[in-house]
Amino acid sequence: MNGPRRFAITGTDTDVGKTVFAAGLAAHLGARYWKPVQAGLDGETDSETVARLSGGKALVLPEAYRLNTPCSPHAAARIDGVTIDPARLTLPDGDGPLVVEGAGGVLVPFGADANGGLLAADLFACWGLPVVLVARTALGTINHTLLSLEALRARGVAVLGVAFSGHAEPVAEEAIPRIGAVRHLGRLPHLDPLTAENLRAAFAAQIDLKAFA
Repeated sequence: MNGPRRFAITGTDTDVGKTVFAAGLAAHLGARYWKPVQAGLDGETDSETVARLSGGKALVLPEAYRLNTPCSPHAAARIDGVTIDPARLTLPDGDGPLVVEGAGGVLVPFGADANGGLLAADLFACWGLPVVLVARTALGTINHTLLSLEALRARGVAVLGVAFSGHAEPVAEEAIPRIGAVRHLGRLPHLDPLTAENLRAAFAAQIDLKAFA
């Protein structure tokens, strides 16, 4: 891969494991990590999770927006009385590897306007970063993942590959790369306990690291 190692991480849905994958990748690359919009501040935020699970190997950048309500960014912003300015969602300056994590899935709205609103996939297209799509290995994942791939490609977004999260599911793990014509980046199993050390070991053993070289 030519140029700086910069990647966007998205998922087929919320809570599919993209923050854990982002933490593993950021630690592996020694990258800066950026979550543009954090919606929901109760408990550990995604940035705090990455800081913990990267074992100090990632530089966590401050979010552009920190919203209180745990829902889609456009709704959380409305509830908080905040207007999300797309200009504040441009990629942060700086050299070296960068891992950017989206919110929820591929078509999650970040802002509303007369044209239908700014969606996560629109941001990925503007950023021009290769995208890693994280998919859980559960019933329905073939449909959800293929739809997400179509939505990304319809906007001209380059997809680096699909990373699976959860227990082995050979049928889905074979069908999605074949039908979706996409690279299988590996699968992170559920880790118990989920620690920086265990994540680092699983990431090295289970993920196609050559894809990020």
